[in-house]
Amino acid sequence: MKPAAQGKTALFRSAATLLILAALAGCSGLAPASPEPLPTVVLDAGSPQKPEGTGAAIAPVGGGSVGASGVIIPSQLAELSFSTGGNVLKINVHNGEAVRAGQTLVQLDGEEKLDAAVKAANLELLAAEKALQELYNNAEQSRAAAQLRLAQALDKVDQAEKRRGWKEFRVGDPNQIDVARANYIIAEDHLKRAEELFSALADSPEDSLNRAEALSALATARIARDKALANLNYLLSLPNEIEVGKADAELEVARAELEAAQREYDLLKDGPDPTALALATARVENAKAQLLASQSALADLELKAPFDGVVSNLTVHNGEWVLPGQTILVLADLSRLQVETTDLSERDVMKVRIGQEVSVFVKALGEEISGRVSEISPLADTLGGDVVYKTLIDLDNLPTELRAGMSVDVQFLE
Repeated sequence: MKPAAQGKTALFRSAATLLILAALAGCSGLAPASPEPLPTVVLDAGSPQKPEGTGAAIAPVGGGSVGASGVIIPSQLAELSFSTGGNVLKINVHNGEAVRAGQTLVQLDGEEKLDAAVKAANLELLAAEKALQELYNNAEQSRAAAQLRLAQALDKVDQAEKRRGWKEFRVGDPNQIDVARANYIIAEDHLKRAEELFSALADSPEDSLNRAEALSALATARIARDKALANLNYLLSLPNEIEVGKADAELEVARAELEAAQREYDLLKDGPDPTALALATARVENAKAQLLASQSALADLELKAPFDGVVSNLTVHNGEWVLPGQTILVLADLSRLQVETTDLSERDVMKVRIGQEVSVFVKALGEEISGRVSEISPLADTLGGDVVYKTLIDLDNLPTELRAGMSVDVQFLE
């Protein structure tokens, strides 16, 4: 016998001797009964599995090298709750009832108040959209009005500048006006005397020296009178300081109006006023947001099925107050069942891949079903201090008796 074999034989004999002594001790009335050791959970798929309460080992299903325990689960499972609190007005389903996606399951009270808020938000949206549309509809008319205002402002500036130009000469001096008026009076008097003198000699011969001198004096007097009158009128027409100030003010007002008209035209020449357009657009967007918020609040009063499924765990009653986030019922899609493993060891997960064939043994049915790995969790869980990974398995067929919650043994095939 080889040394290694001899060592194993000696170890076996020692273990057998200890077992015999332990058995004898158990038969003695003097020795206290030792407690039965608790079974140890072994996650290594390479070890045979032992059913609870037996000492017999069962070989892994399918004869593969990686195995795990699992449970039958629905393909979809959702705990449904309200996002707001309130009194339960109506319950439309019962436990075990099959429902369709979008079906109203439970309703809360308060629909009238929120429905009024939705209508008010709708009305504000219509008003805001109408105001925005009117801006576009009136854009051409507003542009034309701005263009007319600009043209009128330009004309007023031109007129004001002319009036101010007329006042660019020196302001009339009162003393000069008095002197000019006196000169005019004197010239007018000289003219009268010259007229009287000529009138006395008018019938004299044309070649008379006296008549000629009288006529020349009359012509000179008329010229002097006209010149004095023109000078007086000129001095009287010159503006005073008040008139110049008024002309300056009128010109400044006209220029200010021109600038305002130009700005208005520049704003409207390419469409509606950008500021007014921005405000009208913001009003429409705000009205839309208010409408959506009101509609959402109204919709929150109804708990609807997110998918086809079966109602379970319905625990509320009519008239009961529920809190936001409180589970009202559980909805499960039982049309497609899957297997979720619970104790796939970290030592074995590296041997599992998406699409890998598996053999699933349903303990309650005593039936073996084939399937494939559809999902491997990227994050680990812990079980009894060991690191495990969950996997999901799609089954190739679903026996009629198969139920969610049934336990299974899974063998991942090579």
